[in-house]
Amino acid sequence: MYSRILVPFDGSPTSEQALKEAAGLARLAGAQLRLLHIVDPLAHISGFERPETYSQDVLPAALRTAQALLDRACEQLHNQGIRSDSQLLENLDASVAQLVVEHARQWGAQLIVLGTQGRRGLERLLMGSDAEQIARTSPVPVLLVRQHTPAAPAAPTPSVP
Repeated sequence: MYSRILVPFDGSPTSEQALKEAAGLARLAGAQLRLLHIVDPLAHISGFERPETYSQDVLPAALRTAQALLDRACEQLHNQGIRSDSQLLENLDASVAQLVVEHARQWGAQLIVLGTQGRRGLERLLMGSDAEQIARTSPVPVLLVRQHTPAAPAAPTPSVP
């Protein structure tokens, strides 16, 4: 089965759902989880701060927040008896998908479990799909997990007189 499972994790509802799935697999297989968080420095630029303010305050705060997110998730996994660690990467010039796939290779992951928004149509065209890119280029199997949505109530059946 799998002994090393990589979980790209950003704290979103879909990544939380993926982490639950990965934790279940890890319990069954006795696997180790690695949580991977990628900070994109450009996502934290407003354009109004001075460069030294960004490099001394904004980016370090984003990295601290990301590390705290990973630490909390790993602590929860440890409390469940699941071996885990985390890796925080700063994206300087690659796509998120490239970084995930490369990290999976370097770490020796045997499975990648990640959440997906399930975008379609124009939204997918404009936003792209990191999950799709990871699934297409990964050297190992990829489990895509969607956020659970409550089932729609069944429509009443018409009564026949």
